[in-house]
Amino acid sequence: MKATRPIGNGLYGVDIKEKNGVGYVIEVNDNPNIDQGVEDLYLGDIYKIIISEIMRRMEARRSGS
Repeated sequence: MKATRPIGNGLYGVDIKEKNGVGYVIEVNDNPNIDQGVEDLYLGDIYKIIISEIMRRMEARRSGS
């Protein structure tokens, strides 16, 4: 999360490598791959999560929030 904060509030792919128990950000992708059977293994129905967030943001704009 900290690595994407300077970029803004969007959809990012963050490549992380682990060495000796420490995680390192290798790359932050502003156009990430979202592969069925990969990300959704950890997050559940990733497509539903993404669409729900897009709808939430649209509704917030509409209502002036």
